[in-house]
Amino acid sequence: MKRRTMMAAGLGTLAAPSLAGAQSAPSLRLIVPYAAGGPTDIQARILAEQMVAPLEQRVVVENRTGAGVMVGTEAVAKAAPDGSTALLTTVAHAVNPSLFPNLPYDTERDFAPVALIAKVPLVVLVRKDLPVADMRGFLDWLRARNGQAVYGSAGVGSAPHLGTALLLMMAGLQAVHVPYRGSAPAMTDLAAGRIDFYLDAAASGLAQVRAGNGRALAWSMRTRGAVAPDLPTVAESGVPGYEAYTWSGVFFPAATPPAAVQRLNAACRQAMGHAGLRARFAELGAELAEPAPPEALGEFLRAEIAKWREVVRQSGMSTQ
Repeated sequence: MKRRTMMAAGLGTLAAPSLAGAQSAPSLRLIVPYAAGGPTDIQARILAEQMVAPLEQRVVVENRTGAGVMVGTEAVAKAAPDGSTALLTTVAHAVNPSLFPNLPYDTERDFAPVALIAKVPLVVLVRKDLPVADMRGFLDWLRARNGQAVYGSAGVGSAPHLGTALLLMMAGLQAVHVPYRGSAPAMTDLAAGRIDFYLDAAASGLAQVRAGNGRALAWSMRTRGAVAPDLPTVAESGVPGYEAYTWSGVFFPAATPPAAVQRLNAACRQAMGHAGLRARFAELGAELAEPAPPEALGEFLRAEIAKWREVVRQSGMSTQ
């Protein structure tokens, strides 16, 4: 957490570099519905820094938190569709329609997709003294526990919760869910042995392993990660087809002119090709998406909504 705070402090000025052309043009307001200093906020600030040159305008990151991600997301949905306000959000954008039937906005109808930016893998972590050697052994151990194993999450509907619910659903297993208010308290209880397992974002999860607070058994993507090439995937370790991750994507309000959408998409693609951005996203454990037109994010979002709707339904996931 200290390292993240230092990174965030160092990035505080990145969203508004001193470019003469950028100073005279209207600013792009990039709303992040997460707190400053967190991984999504840091991604937004790194991206914003690299978009200034292609856009020839300032890009100001604004954190609008509250009601999960709904306050910031609603602010963008209701913003003027003039290309001056955009949203950088995560998998929560695809999950919330299934968790909250009375959202103050429509996830698809009220937004214009711009660009998928990155995917952030998860790692399956178990407590240090769990008597298993690998993922297959862990699945057998879960089966023998007959639904009594305990796992943590960073909150209902968070990426760790979704990833675990999908894993249990696909493996035909059950376990007891303990939701926490964020990743840090969940990791504290894993290190203390009060929960049995936890799916964490790759960078922070592997850091916890190096600190001796747990053991990593598997990678959540379909292919192994460059940062941990010896760590097998869940899919190759007994749950074929499994894949779970969080992601970041940029959206405009619906009815934003197509020219503005294309312009921001081009800026995102140019920023994603910058070597410095790629290196810094890698430090965060994020895998950059392949540059693609805005329509690709729309298709991706629809697939994500359908995927997680089924997981929410089958798992009985609820915010009540």
